[in-house]
Amino acid sequence: MPEKLITVSIVSHGHGQMVNRLVDSLHARCPEVREIIVTRNIADSCPPLDRPGVRLIDNRHPKGFGANHNNAFKHSKTPYFCVLNPDITLGENPFPPLLSALKHTSAALAAPLVLTPNGEIEDNVRRFPTFRSLLSKLMAGDKGRYPHRSGQATVHPDWVAGMFMLFRRKAFQTVGGFDERYYLYYEDVDICTRLWHAGLRIVATAEARVIHDARRASHRNLRHLRWHLGSATRYLLKRNAPPRSPGSPRPHETDPALAQPGSEDPSSRQRLSESAH
Repeated sequence: MPEKLITVSIVSHGHGQMVNRLVDSLHARCPEVREIIVTRNIADSCPPLDRPGVRLIDNRHPKGFGANHNNAFKHSKTPYFCVLNPDITLGENPFPPLLSALKHTSAALAAPLVLTPNGEIEDNVRRFPTFRSLLSKLMAGDKGRYPHRSGQATVHPDWVAGMFMLFRRKAFQTVGGFDERYYLYYEDVDICTRLWHAGLRIVATAEARVIHDARRASHRNLRHLRWHLGSATRYLLKRNAPPRSPGSPRPHETDPALAQPGSEDPSSRQRLSESAH
């Protein structure tokens, strides 16, 4: 039986049925998960599942993405902390390859390959945004994604999207969790920037795959669009290009450490190894 190393945090905005399906899937397929913390950010008429290892938090007032997951982290005790959107669907268990990638690359944060329900690769692995790149996105549709192909084992991107993020506990603590000044959007970009500034690495592996049924609220809801634009502006005004440590692989390269266990950078291994036990 695998050791139970992971706490999963899910925030529901009235997604009771969706959350229940995901909780059932985690229970059935992911023995590495010790606890699932479900935060109901608004009232929900759908009753939560009565499952062992599920903690329910009902907010009296809605909180932002970062505040909800930071609060869940305070209740967690495991060496790994997973931020998971309720609209994620699991196929095979994604955690063994994610834990393996964290171990063999000494990364602080891991993400899977994310697919649409039609099997297309989503843009959850991207370059840091700039004013120029956002203009290019608006004018030419360039989303700043890395060429993360399904046959490519591993990349070290600038940032990964908040729909699925598996953190080492120590790394999440080191950077102080999510910046709660971002109510919604760009808190994932921001925390990845701060991880790079702290000398910590991010890894995405195609050996773990999940399906994301995206709900692009900012494309059709003016309030969400205002949040999105406000968060983008906040990030760009405070942004400093994060340094990469000497010898770090280029983001587009496959990481040889997965093929050659034990070849990770000694300095990064020393920083984070104690949190992997």
